[in-house]
Amino acid sequence: MNLFQMANGYHKKNGLSNEGIFTIDLVGISKEPQTYNRFFTVSLTKTIHEIEKTDLIIVAGIVGNLEEQIKLNFEFVSWIKNQRIKHNAEIASLCRGAFLLAETGLMNGKSCATHWVTHDKFKKMYPKVNLLPDKIINEDNGIYSSGGAYSFLNLLLYLVEKYYGRETAIWCSKMSEIEFDRLDQNQFVIFNGQKDHSDEEVKEVQEFIEANYSEKINVNQLADKTSTSARNFVRRFKKATHNTPIEYIQRVRIEAAKKRLESSTSTIHEVMFGVGYNDDKTFRTLFKRYAGLTPLEYRNKYNREMAFA
Repeated sequence: MNLFQMANGYHKKNGLSNEGIFTIDLVGISKEPQTYNRFFTVSLTKTIHEIEKTDLIIVAGIVGNLEEQIKLNFEFVSWIKNQRIKHNAEIASLCRGAFLLAETGLMNGKSCATHWVTHDKFKKMYPKVNLLPDKIINEDNGIYSSGGAYSFLNLLLYLVEKYYGRETAIWCSKMSEIEFDRLDQNQFVIFNGQKDHSDEEVKEVQEFIEANYSEKINVNQLADKTSTSARNFVRRFKKATHNTPIEYIQRVRIEAAKKRLESSTSTIHEVMFGVGYNDDKTFRTLFKRYAGLTPLEYRNKYNREMAFA
């Protein structure tokens, strides 16, 4: 609300087009004040029953148990869907608000971003949605979504740019001191392995990989642990973890490299050899893919000793 009010104020102050001025409402199922985490109360300006037509709906992030919160907020689902289908409203979800947006079915066949912590759960609950794990901002035909936590600020700046223009968005960025044009969340991801499944043999393979990532590991070796063919093992592993075995090994190794770059003074080559890679180009390519930064950029940004050396 503050960012859109700020954009409104900039437009008025600089005599820009009144067509870009938004009427902003904080809309709930009822007007009953909502208390957040026992610390502060939010007062709503209107209910969904009072909003017949709107141009843009921003779905706030869901806090707490996802299934319970979706049930509590389910009245929003048909209202959001109706606004999109009847009035072609644009919709933006912030962080885990993507779950409520996905409940509408409007995201089926479309791409979406959400907090990296919930990626596995989102894939299971909404398999028809194309989840983009690395994105902080995503747009698909007038439906927007953002990565986790405070990255929603980047999506809001993106919306301000679209509706008010780049000049206004840059001004809001400077006044709010929010980094402009930040598009991915890879550097923030902490890979802990996807073990929220019931295939115990696959879990044992995952634990083997995590304990032996610095050694040479091949798919046939892993398949032997489940007494299946390599082809069937790859299919089974991907079904359980949403990664191929090779991708899983890569992610475990890169996560180990990230931790070493954060906490040690080892050279990048020492880190590379320590996590099981011998080829410099391969290591740097995979690191950039999963971490969003080069190894040197990552170390300079997150290693305290190096930062103050």
